[in-house]
Amino acid sequence: MKRAYSPIEVLQMKRKVLEFGGAWEASMGKPAASGTWIIWGNSGNGKSSFVMQLAKYLCQFDKVIYDSLEESTGLSVQKSLQRHGMAEVSRRFQILDRESMEDLSERLKRKKSAGIVIVDSFQYSGLNYAGYKKLKEAHPGKLLIFISHAEGTRPEGRAAKKVEYDADVKIYVEGFKATCKSRFMDVPGVPFVIWEEGAKKYALKE
Repeated sequence: MKRAYSPIEVLQMKRKVLEFGGAWEASMGKPAASGTWIIWGNSGNGKSSFVMQLAKYLCQFDKVIYDSLEESTGLSVQKSLQRHGMAEVSRRFQILDRESMEDLSERLKRKKSAGIVIVDSFQYSGLNYAGYKKLKEAHPGKLLIFISHAEGTRPEGRAAKKVEYDADVKIYVEGFKATCKSRFMDVPGVPFVIWEEGAKKYALKE
């Protein structure tokens, strides 16, 4: 049986946070450096661009792995890397070519492995909810970020919806804005503008 903690003991526990600033802090606060996030949105709304911008920003805090399960290292990924200047963070950012969740988990067990992992996408990972929990519990010190397809305004599929409920940070992308719900903020964050011109054009259509 695990031990019980008093409120004072819990309050005194040191928890590493990501010291976000600017628009990132306004949108997400200062999130924990470990746990799980989920990002979802329909095609053509700026999700891929947001993920790459986020990955680049996260490289300030730790090494980042991007497991490209859907698009591998194809032309669309190459163009995205170029568009967002990812060569600038090449020492902190690695792309995996459709690495299985089993192999990814083994990689994360290595000494000095990346602290942040982006899995694109949850639907291509082959994970069910039990598999997600197993991966999460095997790497409590890591930050696992899952990208998901959307079904309306929710993640696509039963397992992804369960991950949404469980995740510490939930980010919905629509109209080139990312709206975040975070357990690390007392009030909802300000939507993060992914692409100013695209967001303005989308707003005019509504």
